[in-house]
Amino acid sequence: MSIPVKDWIKHHADFTPNKEALVDLASNRKFTYAEMDARVTRAALYLRDGVGVADGERVALLCHNDSDAFEIQFACRRIGAIFMPLNWRLAVAELEYICNDGEPKVLVHGKEFASQAKEIQALCGTAHLVGLNNGGTSDYETGLAAANGELVPLAKDLTDTWTIMYTSGTTGRPKGARMTYQMAVFNAIHCAMTTSLTETSKNLVFLPTFHTGGLNVYANPIFHTGGTNVVLREFNSAYFLELLSDKELHLTHMFGVPTNFLMMAQEPGFADADLSHLMTLGIGGAAAPLALIEDFAAKNIILQQGWGMTETGPLGLLLSPDQTLAKVGSSGLPTMYVSLKICDATGAEVAKGGEGELMIKGPTVTPGYWNREAEHDDFFTADGWFHTGDVARQDEDGYYYIVDRTKDMYISGGENVYPAEVENVIFEMDGVLENAVIGVPDEKWGEVGRACIVLKPGSNLDEDAVIDHCNDKLARFKVPKQVRFMDELPHNATGKVLKHQIPRD
Repeated sequence: MSIPVKDWIKHHADFTPNKEALVDLASNRKFTYAEMDARVTRAALYLRDGVGVADGERVALLCHNDSDAFEIQFACRRIGAIFMPLNWRLAVAELEYICNDGEPKVLVHGKEFASQAKEIQALCGTAHLVGLNNGGTSDYETGLAAANGELVPLAKDLTDTWTIMYTSGTTGRPKGARMTYQMAVFNAIHCAMTTSLTETSKNLVFLPTFHTGGLNVYANPIFHTGGTNVVLREFNSAYFLELLSDKELHLTHMFGVPTNFLMMAQEPGFADADLSHLMTLGIGGAAAPLALIEDFAAKNIILQQGWGMTETGPLGLLLSPDQTLAKVGSSGLPTMYVSLKICDATGAEVAKGGEGELMIKGPTVTPGYWNREAEHDDFFTADGWFHTGDVARQDEDGYYYIVDRTKDMYISGGENVYPAEVENVIFEMDGVLENAVIGVPDEKWGEVGRACIVLKPGSNLDEDAVIDHCNDKLARFKVPKQVRFMDELPHNATGKVLKHQIPRD
């Protein structure tokens, strides 16, 4: 049965037109749902009539957090376009690959990324560039002011793709996860059920909106319930603590990675800050350290641990507040409308206590990757289970624990880093015989990269040269923070490097 897509912003504009929808802290702009609805309509008219974006075409966005990003996302829904947020931390060479794959009709960019946008346009043949300026004079504001005409939103089905969000792959090439309207709806339902989201909720959006954590936990679910999103342009731990403590602003929800909360807990004012009005501090991207959970628990604040991926909507597991201390290290229980199981290498489900790959199935799971239809069976079983690539176990009470990552990925400051991509860049250097990149613990970022390199005889490469080369080729969070030169790397009988045998000290 075909189920039509509803327009969340239009619904709330009709039902509660004067309810505050968006607050942009950088520009001090505030919009009610009626005002946001009007801007979304003008953005849709501008993209359709002024830029020429048609049904199914992609609209790429390269900017820091900005309330305009949400207008563009919902404008895409009204004209049937596909929203394609880009990671502004990536190097131009990385963005070039993504834009050649996604082929956006237009690249909307913040003024701070104008030079990169021009490079990408030249490299990829992108038809149009549109500048943003956080509410200031820009192509975007000029286009909205001039937009006029009738707009009848195109009919869409819940199974249609709304967003393409690119995630790094283990082969070093990003994959565009297709995110459907169905994924957004069920993720919104799951977030509301497990974190008490209502129309009175006020969420701080501080993770980048190119990241599923910034866009979908809890920003889009807040728009679904009719609450308010407060957009923070860039994370700063002192300002972050100030915002959370502001009784007049009265934030109730936010989601971050352990690094965000570790940095906040180290601020001088943290011990005396009154955060009692907060309802939910969600934490994910990596397991929260026990000491961090205890620091917040001492202030009667629960850090609610969860697990998810871009490909899973993202919310797949969540730990209830009353189990936070009793089940430290657990990512919790499955959300209502998803199914999970843990399987061994043969695909057989393991018993509780056993370790294996976490598999997931449900309406929040991606239908596949953009332009990767031929590889569908690499990611899904014949009966529709998605391979997460995470090793997990389940305790006797049914709670899930993420044990390891089968694909060698590590997480630095909440960002996924895939060693194969970094290794390929290091292999470009003359004098490198062999290299392996591993994640090692770091107090600030959770994990950082360490490049373990075997040099060819006579090579005089040093640590600075390796890091400088990576800085030119990779986003900063992917660049190894450490380099170790080794006589040899451990291998198995077939010659595969055994990363688990590489010393971490």
